[in-house]
Amino acid sequence: MSPRRGGTFFLITIFCGAAVASAQTNEPLRLTRQQAIDEALARNPSLAAARAQVEEARAGVVTAAAFADATFVADVAGQTHILNPASGNASDQGVGVTVPFPGKTRLRRDVATAGLRAAEFNVTQLRQQVAAGAAQSYDAILVAMRHREDLQESKKLASDFVQKTQARFLGGTVARVDVVKAETDLAQAENDLISNDRAILTARASLNRLLGRAGGAPIEATDTLEVPGPIAAIESLEKVAETSRPEIASLVAQLEGAKTATKLAREFWAPDFNFTVTRNAVQGTQTTYTTGVGIGVPIFFRQHQRGEIAAAMHREEELAANIADIRSQVSLDVQTAYTNASTALRQAIFIRDHLLPQAREVYRVASVSYGLGGSSALDLLDAKRTLLAAESQYVDALGAANDALAALELAVGAPIGVQR
Repeated sequence: MSPRRGGTFFLITIFCGAAVASAQTNEPLRLTRQQAIDEALARNPSLAAARAQVEEARAGVVTAAAFADATFVADVAGQTHILNPASGNASDQGVGVTVPFPGKTRLRRDVATAGLRAAEFNVTQLRQQVAAGAAQSYDAILVAMRHREDLQESKKLASDFVQKTQARFLGGTVARVDVVKAETDLAQAENDLISNDRAILTARASLNRLLGRAGGAPIEATDTLEVPGPIAAIESLEKVAETSRPEIASLVAQLEGAKTATKLAREFWAPDFNFTVTRNAVQGTQTTYTTGVGIGVPIFFRQHQRGEIAAAMHREEELAANIADIRSQVSLDVQTAYTNASTALRQAIFIRDHLLPQAREVYRVASVSYGLGGSSALDLLDAKRTLLAAESQYVDALGAANDALAALELAVGAPIGVQR
């Protein structure tokens, strides 16, 4: 076992052990983003099915190159009664074996090997999809938890607003309706927290699904939601995508197999040989042996040309067109994902550096002024709503930036080296 493969096995063992331990103690499974991705790659049921398909294809290679089983034939001749073999006066026992025309076995093996390579690339593609899904589901938990922190802060601000409003009402500087507005704002904060519980449970269930766990299993994200680092240039990402996207490699492997299948179909004229050796025993005579060779004669050659050969050639054309189409699609995927990621990153940075500080300052001024009796309840409520909207936009922008980065890595087909 190589050090890398051994390290991966050790890492998977740790994660699986942690999952079992957490299930036994009913404690939440605590994972970082990378651990969640590794756990999903190790335990996702879809990946397990895809790996089984690879082994099926590997077994198909053995079947394609296997020798045909020998045949044994025995008969009794000269019977005086159809249901009484002992009444016969002669018997024959023969052994036969079919030997394919030289080169056919190699071609069959090459076709099956191309299918195996395509299956392996399909597993690679699914691994990338599962990894991207795990990262996005993990970030959904972080977004929901970050929203909860903001909503809890909003509830504290609403409670402070109620206290200030009641104090001003007792002092005779505001009307009773302002107290009702403050209490309504506090009730709205409570309702928002209840709604947030649903978002958290949904995000956890989504990640558990990718991890192969029950949807309600406890899980806890230990990473924080941060603005990702800068993204590499689009030109370099497109070059990486051309060589890294498994869809292209899978189609190329299938095209190679199709070309080999066409060569195999063109050899319909090259028959397989059936060799037989028969022992002939007749009562009263010396035992003799018969050696025979049988071959197929493809006299209906046009049906082969218009049948399997034509199908194989059109399969080549289909795959060649699909490769050209997928190359264009990959370029479009990278362009779209890059645009989404760069835009989301710029939005998150702008909200963090400009909008959010201004909203906090507006609320601070309004809160101090209201406490001193200078501003109205409506002014403070408006400032609070502006602050909450800015905080919510910032959290959503962080989630969108990280999700867009995961989508960009999926479009490229390889890690792009951005620090999260």
